[in-house]
Amino acid sequence: MKYFSLIIVFILFSCGNKEAVLLPKSNVTVVSNVLDHSPIYIFFRTNGKDTLAEVNRKNEIISTNWIFNIDKRLPLRLVIPEVMKLQEKKRSEVAHKNELAENYYSYADSIGKNMAFLPFTKVYYKFEKPMFSFVVFFSKKNEIFVDGTSGSREELKHFVKSLPKDGLKMIRFRFDQNMSYGNYIQNEILIQSLKIENNEEFIF
Repeated sequence: MKYFSLIIVFILFSCGNKEAVLLPKSNVTVVSNVLDHSPIYIFFRTNGKDTLAEVNRKNEIISTNWIFNIDKRLPLRLVIPEVMKLQEKKRSEVAHKNELAENYYSYADSIGKNMAFLPFTKVYYKFEKPMFSFVVFFSKKNEIFVDGTSGSREELKHFVKSLPKDGLKMIRFRFDQNMSYGNYIQNEILIQSLKIENNEEFIF
């Protein structure tokens, strides 16, 4: 528990101004350690009734692994555009490009009491509805719909296992743009556990 507390304090104070980033939580660790990394922070801000996403990337080094520390309260409609800009910057880099450098989302493993990381380097985001045979939609309320039919996480796993390999290529994942980033990470961990080679995600 002591180690876990120190990790959270590092996130809260790492920018030098006691800035708070409330990380998402999960009960599994996808990646436990990332070496040679640069931290990027996306803070939750308010201006009157408006919610804002403020990016701090002062420590970014293009040739390193990037760890995105993003406040779980932010909606995807604010988070993903900022992530896309940073992805494009790294992908278009020529002079200092490192083909082995990855991008990770950080979160807290509430069971293992440690920081954990979720790779998303190959994901391309699109702000539109997918036009494919099987659309898995995650709603703002964290409900799951497969082609309009609601179901549980276990039912989604069973559905995926029942499909042939060619059918898996037709699955696309769509997220409500007003979903919280915290819920998105929960769903993203589920998706990665399904072992589907799908590099497109739709926000709408």
